[in-house]
Amino acid sequence: MDFGPDVKQGRDRSGRAYGRPAASPDDDLVRCGPGTLGGELLRRYWQPLARSEEATRLPRLVGILGEELILFRDGSGRPGLLYPRCMHRGTTLLYGRVEENGIRCCYHGWLFDPEGHVLEMACEPGARAPSGARQPWYPLVEKFGLIFAYMGPPEKKPVLPRYQCLENLTEDEYIVVDDTSLGTEGDVIMPCNWLQHFENLVDGYHLATLHHRRSDQIEQLAMFTNSGRGVVAWPKEPLPNGQALFFIAEAMIPTVRALTNPFAPSRGVGWTLPIDDTHLRNYQATRMKRNAPASIIPPEVRAVFNDVATWKKMTHEERRNRPGDWEAQTGQGEITLHSEEQLVSSDRGVVMLRKMLRDQLKRIARGEDPVNVSFDPDAPPVKLTDGDWAVPTPVAAE
Repeated sequence: MDFGPDVKQGRDRSGRAYGRPAASPDDDLVRCGPGTLGGELLRRYWQPLARSEEATRLPRLVGILGEELILFRDGSGRPGLLYPRCMHRGTTLLYGRVEENGIRCCYHGWLFDPEGHVLEMACEPGARAPSGARQPWYPLVEKFGLIFAYMGPPEKKPVLPRYQCLENLTEDEYIVVDDTSLGTEGDVIMPCNWLQHFENLVDGYHLATLHHRRSDQIEQLAMFTNSGRGVVAWPKEPLPNGQALFFIAEAMIPTVRALTNPFAPSRGVGWTLPIDDTHLRNYQATRMKRNAPASIIPPEVRAVFNDVATWKKMTHEERRNRPGDWEAQTGQGEITLHSEEQLVSSDRGVVMLRKMLRDQLKRIARGEDPVNVSFDPDAPPVKLTDGDWAVPTPVAAE
């Protein structure tokens, strides 16, 4: 059957939906599981998987990069992250008993330390574990009130980066960890691919429509720059009072977000965690002063933001009438179909970020190390470019 030349080429000049070609995502960019190119890139970095207080003597199942693993803390205080199926007979360690030196399987009593070593085989008195046998495990580091996992090749394990905004705390400062819905405008776990959420950070123009900014003015003033680490978005909007609002944010390869509030006495670092291909969550470590208000945004600035009920209290109809980031990003589907996109000049930030990610995928394929990876424990802290939310600054007279 002949559909005509336009249909064969994937386009119908009349715009009809009939006969359109099958659509697909860019799998190398969005897939995060073991054995995928994108998953291999993400595994070259430390990824946050829980708040420190969530690692306890009660084992819990955690999802990260397409894997389900068991997180626990033994009696001596060491956190552990193990493959869930016991190496002996395969039952889950979720029901294991945490002891002073590790976790003991509920089925036959094999005891594993946080690095998977077999300490005891309860049903085999005096026996040694089979040569080379070890419960699969991943290394962990605790910092900033979070637990980070490294899931890549052991010989490529980098140091956990330091961040200038979280360094050298004074006596009246502390770090607050947020693992709620920060950045999603919705629930804790977002049911869509991590990249369509993460790249929203450098989509400066969506402020105009989705968040009710004035699109013509933002379009004239938005800038996007390559920081060497990632992409910085610089949307700016004039205010009627002769000032301007900046909404500066940086997306650092692969999943780090600089998205803080300069009106609060704080600076912070965020991470978007790909739980699997179709779920994500955010973590944020923020530097705060004790006894300081969470926000000191001036009233004239606060007025430009939507003052609506919290997302969970909104009905479907209310969300339909007042959509936010959650609705727009999950509305792209669990994984957006990149082959159907029509990218234009206002998508510069997104295009830049995707290109940088693709460049890192090529480096991985060539056996090279990706950007933002360091093996030097004395490397200087990273200074991110932030200033998101409203920053009033004088606008030059025309």
